[in-house]
Parts: sequence; C-alpha cells; structure tokens
Amino acid sequence: MTDTALTPPASAHLPRPADLEQYRRELTGYCYRMLGSSTEAEDVVQEVLLRAWQALPDFQGRSSLRTWLYRIATNRCIDHLRQRPRRALPMDLGPASTVHDRFGDPTPAHGWVEPMPDGRVVPDDADPATRAVVRETLRLALIAALQVLPPKQRAVLILREVLGWPALDVAELLDTSVPAVNSALQRARATLADRELDAGDLYTPSDDEQRRLLDRYLDAFERYDLDAFEELLHEDATQSMPPWDFWIQGRDQVRAWMEGPGAGCRGSKLRLVAANGMPAVAQWRADPEGGHSPWALHVLTIRDGEVAGIESFLETDRWFPLFDLPAEPA
Repeated sequence: MTDTALTPPASAHLPRPADLEQYRRELTGYCYRMLGSSTEAEDVVQEVLLRAWQALPDFQGRSSLRTWLYRIATNRCIDHLRQRPRRALPMDLGPASTVHDRFGDPTPAHGWVEPMPDGRVVPDDADPATRAVVRETLRLALIAALQVLPPKQRAVLILREVLGWPALDVAELLDTSVPAVNSALQRARATLADRELDAGDLYTPSDDEQRRLLDRYLDAFERYDLDAFEELLHEDATQSMPPWDFWIQGRDQVRAWMEGPGAGCRGSKLRLVAANGMPAVAQWRADPEGGHSPWALHVLTIRDGEVAGIESFLETDRWFPLFDLPAEPA
C-alpha cells in the first residue's frame, strides 16, 4: 500500500480530536501484535493519531473513522517491519542453555519481543468476556509466533481472528480481494499450527486459585525459600533473560540458577503487575549499600496450576517507566 491510502474518506460530520483519542488503546493493541514492540507500537499510534488529526478537515466518511485509522496504522506498521529483522523470544533462537554456560553479549533491543502493560491495551469498560479475549491474544508466546508471519499475513490474521473483521472489510483495508484475504488467513493459520503454540493457561485476576499461586510465588521469592519456590514450578519450566539469548529449561535448572548465578536476587522486593494478559512481577534487588534498585520485570506463564515460564526482562530503565513503577519499592 502507498500513502494514497492515507487520504481520508470524507464525512458530513467532521470528527473531533477526541473522537480519535478513543481509539488509542485498541490501536495500541493492534500495533503491538503487529510489531511485537510496546515502544514501537506506542510511537506508531501517536504518529497515526497525529496524521489523522492533521487530515481531519478533509475527512469525508466514505468508510468509518475506525477503519480509516486502522488503514493508516497498518501502513505504518508494514513500513516499520520492512526496516528491521523480526522480533523473537530467546527460546525461538536455539536450544536451551545450562546454568554453567556463558551469557555472551546482549542482543540489541530491536531483536526482542517486548512486554506490554495490560493497562495500555486492555479496555477498562469492556465486559469480562471481551477483556478475556484481549488478554488471551496478547500472551507473549502468541506475540512471538505472530512475528514469523509476513506482514500482510500478520495483519490479516489479527484483523480476522483477533478483531473479528469481515473478510470484505479486511480486503478493502489492504487493497486486495476477499479470496486473497482468505488465502492469506489459511497460510497464517497453517504456519502457527506448525509451531504447536502453547501459551499457557488464560490469566484471570479474579481466579482465587491463580491468586494463591502468585501469592505463594511472591512469598517464596522474597524469603528466598528455594524449596518452596521449586514446588511452584512446572517440571519443564523455562526461564529467559532478554537482552541475552540465554535461556534454561527444567525445574532443577531454574533452582540451580537461583542458587548460583542468580543468588544476588536474595533479599529482593517484588510487586505483582499485569503484562500481556499474564501475571508479571516487578523485582527490586537489594543493594549492597542498602535499599533496593530495579532489577527485572518477570512475565509469568501458568500451566496446570504451576509456573511454566519466567521471561525476565532486565532492561528496567525501559520497562519500569512503561509500567509506571517507582525506582524504589513502596
């Protein structure tokens, strides 16, 4: 698509800037699924709303305001995706390491799928079923899987399967035909099926059993009771630590990490937050001189009532401000 697609359709009733702002959260979710980057998604949405605001005087309404905004957003996302390699999680790049392996050099930030705060993308005023669907389609494993799709297949899958758009509307947005949309959707589904995606159990903050599991997780970690902590882990639990491509697998490996290289986490303070429709834990590590400093944002995958994945995002100078987390624990 070219920027001629940005020429707004017209309307007898000129929208106001506030009419654009109401779409910020859902556009952020769409762009995040497309890009795999919370920071890029927010930048793109800001650009989309600015461009739309500047073009409002010419708006004529040949399609809905929402469709017009998604058209601009799709163009901008595809432009971004042409300029950089796909994002991934460490597990997508090679076999598991062990606690004895060297870390090596960190991979540049543009290489990783990034965490996204629920508050930036999950609607406050939606019914519980809608909120559950939004959370389910934001899980890290799914976001990483989407990144293997070509950009237009990715857009088709998100618009059709996640957002529920009719094939005709998607075809019009992408300047293509309904058969082409259906073909792209079939190819995208086949690609994801080949990956045998397991995103874990759906996180439900009101679920008492999940809440008890998370309370026990926080308690065991803060007390650094590794026996209690290990009991909460799935036998095949994984842990990764972007920006390094290092990752480990197995309950015993995660415990060995915490006993060895990760022992500096003893004495940490934790807070439960929400990221990617999943439970997440902000960690402040104890300073030798006293007090605590931001150390990691851990996004957790729960499976069968156990913690099956710990994605530890270590660049807290990026993630703590994004999640509105303070420099020191309360």
